[in-house]
Amino acid sequence: MNSALGPASAFRLIVTGGGTGGHTYPALTAIRTLQERLSAGGGTLDVLWIGTADGLEARVAPAEGIAFATVATGKVRRSSNPLKMMSAANVKDMARVPLGVAQARKLVSDFRPDVVLATGGYVAVPARLAARLCRRPLVLHEQTVRLGLANRKLAGSATRIAVSSESTLPLLPEAVRGLAVVTGNPVRPQVLTGHADKAVEALGLHGFDRRLPTVYVTGGAQGAQQINGVVRDALPWLLEHANMIHQCGPDNAGGLRAHTAALPAQLLGRYYLTGFVGPELPDVLALADVVVSRSGAGTLAEMTALGKPAVFIPLATSAGNEQAHNARHLEEAGAAVALLRDVTADRLKDAVGPLLTDPARREAMAERAREHGRPDAADRLVDVILSAASG
Repeated sequence: MNSALGPASAFRLIVTGGGTGGHTYPALTAIRTLQERLSAGGGTLDVLWIGTADGLEARVAPAEGIAFATVATGKVRRSSNPLKMMSAANVKDMARVPLGVAQARKLVSDFRPDVVLATGGYVAVPARLAARLCRRPLVLHEQTVRLGLANRKLAGSATRIAVSSESTLPLLPEAVRGLAVVTGNPVRPQVLTGHADKAVEALGLHGFDRRLPTVYVTGGAQGAQQINGVVRDALPWLLEHANMIHQCGPDNAGGLRAHTAALPAQLLGRYYLTGFVGPELPDVLALADVVVSRSGAGTLAEMTALGKPAVFIPLATSAGNEQAHNARHLEEAGAAVALLRDVTADRLKDAVGPLLTDPARREAMAERAREHGRPDAADRLVDVILSAASG
């Protein structure tokens, strides 16, 4: 095995995981952080990403100049009914796993990684089995408060397990808890470097009343109809109390813009509607006093690293109802508000209102959020990767 930091040869890393941004972007952030760490010591990094052809990682890895290979994999469609778990689709997909393991074993055998990093998703299963067959160190990273299905199945063969929250540790099988380290969930470093005034200039927010708090509403890159609907219904009231940046998804901007045309000019000046927030996101987050959003693992990591009071509206169809668990976890700590089940404009007002009208309450929630934040999570995860490589 190569020396973890030896300048004579490159450190070799296989990353496996993806399907969604929640598995993909923490892996990418870890790769970049490891590259920087090795470069500072005169070393280099060779990376191979094993994913699926239709997952987000298939676009992200090549765009970032990272070698990418695909393997066959199967998705388990969950159900509380055991008979439904044996559906034709599940049986067909799981039959693909042995092929995926054979493909992954060849990739691992040929590449000979110092470490295999698995960040979750179904594609991680074949690569994890391949790492075990080829006797390569395996590091699991769990982004969510609870253990994802893939990582629950992988835990027994891991060399080290990196988790994002202290509350995850008791959920691990007792036999592997000694392998676990709380690292947090890696956050893209640029997210932490925003400047509020840059957002005002870049987006032309000159109608904003800077004496009022600013709310950033986002449903993710494609927007969220549920969030857009309740914000639309509460909009006049919200704009009486705050400035708003509303990222609604490219397909939803036209309808919302037509709806807001009748707003008084003063209120309309406090409302910035956009289909998508791009490179200016760090500055938008720096300007925001309160965030209204979904509660995926990546969002939680960013909000807590930044110390942002948040009102979470979980995606009800997330795997294992994971977003609701994430939101409840921070609400119980006083670090966010969770809106569950039927979300209405009145419930949104009740959740956001106290944060807009009471700066002390906002700051208290921000402080609780910071207590759960780990802005150094990528460096902590890199420490785990290097320790696994050195045995």
